[in-house]
Amino acid sequence: MPLFDIARAVEDQFHRDVIPVLKRRGWRPRVVAYDGYGTSADQPDGADMARVLARMVLRPVDAPTEGPLFRSLPERRPASAAEVIDNARISLADAQRGWRLFIDAPVPFLPVTITVGGARIRTRADREGYIDVVVRGHGLGPGWHDAVIDAAGAGRSSARVLVVGPEPTLGIISDIDDTAMISHVPRILVAAWNQLVKYSSAREPVPGMARLYRRVQQAHQGAPVFYVSTGAWNVMPTLRAFFARHGFPEGPALMTDWGPTNTGWFRSGIEHKRTELRRLMIDLPQVRWLLVGDDGQHDPLIYGEVAREHADRVAAVAIRRLSATEQVLAGGITAHPMGIGPAAQTLAEADVPVVTGTNGFELASRLPTAIGGGTAGG
Repeated sequence: MPLFDIARAVEDQFHRDVIPVLKRRGWRPRVVAYDGYGTSADQPDGADMARVLARMVLRPVDAPTEGPLFRSLPERRPASAAEVIDNARISLADAQRGWRLFIDAPVPFLPVTITVGGARIRTRADREGYIDVVVRGHGLGPGWHDAVIDAAGAGRSSARVLVVGPEPTLGIISDIDDTAMISHVPRILVAAWNQLVKYSSAREPVPGMARLYRRVQQAHQGAPVFYVSTGAWNVMPTLRAFFARHGFPEGPALMTDWGPTNTGWFRSGIEHKRTELRRLMIDLPQVRWLLVGDDGQHDPLIYGEVAREHADRVAAVAIRRLSATEQVLAGGITAHPMGIGPAAQTLAEADVPVVTGTNGFELASRLPTAIGGGTAGG
């Protein structure tokens, strides 16, 4: 038996042992809702759908629904009235060391009823407590809507769903680490420090990237934005706070679950991104995409593949170049296969515009004006 199968068995047994203990201590099932997406009732084929995402976890009755269970802020008296005000502006989830977000007890196979508009389905959480289901025939129009999640023992909660209209439009698919947020993920040890130890409120945005996304939305009447990352679902509370604090547009984030699987110790980040991008191409056929990533990992490779397979669905590719120091620490990567590199202007064989830059300001100035780029605009 492979070692990762043994690890999965140990993990499952641990959950079976710890859940009864936590229940005796008063912990109860809770629903951690994530943003989903869907298509509207006025689709040409009439096949509207909504993808609903959430996780079932055990938590103390007086604990928040999501975010860390334990505070990591230093217990001391503020030095001034100004510090009191500043502290009040920082949410609990946003002021925690990252590792505290990973302390959770999932509730596997919990029965769940999901209602979206006029449609309802029954399902169960998976072995890690996650639900990822498609509800059809909801009858809702474009915009943000609430899906009602009724989980056994947890009561009713709601998860937001972004319903995209049937009209052809432009959308953005963005990586997060080192594309929207400076996190130095290629450096494994530093990435672990940022994700598990560093205060989440200390993370910095890539300059100009939020402004670029807002410009594209203004040019295309609220173009949908999706964040696709290999990061864990556990960090979603801090990501929401980060996006809001730095002016990034709202949009569903498609993350992954860390831990052993039936094929290895960890889920493949490359395959996760490939799968999610191709699924978005299928689920939202009316959208052409601006793909935004960085050259520190595999974004040029993945985006190049997608652009070649779906050249008519990719409006442009924008790649943030890491600094020379970041490149050295990332392993000295200076060019990538699939035709995307520092000198590329179009993707070979696909006629898809490709721009590169060190930040959002440079990318915006080099993107075609039809997308929302150029030097003009705010």
